Amino acid sequence: MSRDQLSAQDLYVRKQKHTRQLIRLLQCTILIAFLILWEVSASLGWIDPFIFSSPSKLFLCAKRLLTSGDLTGHITITLLETLVSFALVIAVTLLLTVLLWLNKPLSRILEPYLVVLNSLPKSALAPLLIVWLGANYKTIILTGMSVAIFGSILNLYTGFMETSPDKIKLIRALHGNTAHVLFKVVLPSNIPNLFSIMKVNIGLCLVGVIIGEFIGSKQGLGYMIIYGSQVFKLDWVILSILILCVIAMLLYFLLGRLEKHYVRE
Repeated sequence: MSRDQLSAQDLYVRKQKHTRQLIRLLQCTILIAFLILWEVSASLGWIDPFIFSSPSKLFLCAKRLLTSGDLTGHITITLLETLVSFALVIAVTLLLTVLLWLNKPLSRILEPYLVVLNSLPKSALAPLLIVWLGANYKTIILTGMSVAIFGSILNLYTGFMETSPDKIKLIRALHGNTAHVLFKVVLPSNIPNLFSIMKVNIGLCLVGVIIGEFIGSKQGLGYMIIYGSQVFKLDWVILSILILCVIAMLLYFLLGRLEKHYVRE
């Protein structure tokens, strides 16, 4: 490679790095400006600090709850329920999708039911699940799963069916069986699709868990939101919502890093 090519490549890399740094700087600037405007608006009476709270009040509220240990417990419960429901969704999705791919008549029979179940408002299912199964953490995990599972199966199955037929014919031509087609072609080809589904599902599972905690829990961030709204502890409500945003962002970021690591490998 010539010196001019190396120079052009180095210039391109520097430009991309500068662009990423500029984007991060602008993102942080927007966040800091929003927090400052929020604090100033509450201090000057432009907004009602009782209803909208303020960053300083939320900081003091979080400090009190952390000191008492209540906030840590609520965060831990919600996070564990979300991760368990997410893991179960991925495992069940893979299992059922493979089963449908192996049995085409079964997939045609079940497809309309999966579409109907996926279109149902999951918040309407949560009260029924609480009544049928009781108000416990298992029901909340199941509620989290119900929000994501049906759409995941449909999306992954579509990816399975769109796998390159030429690659499948090549495996068959080399005397490969169905297991070879599945593990050598279909699953590897759908890894990017699976990561996309996972990044959507982590947020959906969190939403489902919060819905379940709204209805039938005495622990978790969803419980804090409902209880805080009932007794007008709006600092609790806003703080819980902000923590949920942070949790969702961190989980999405971790999945993104895992996806980049896999692609690089």
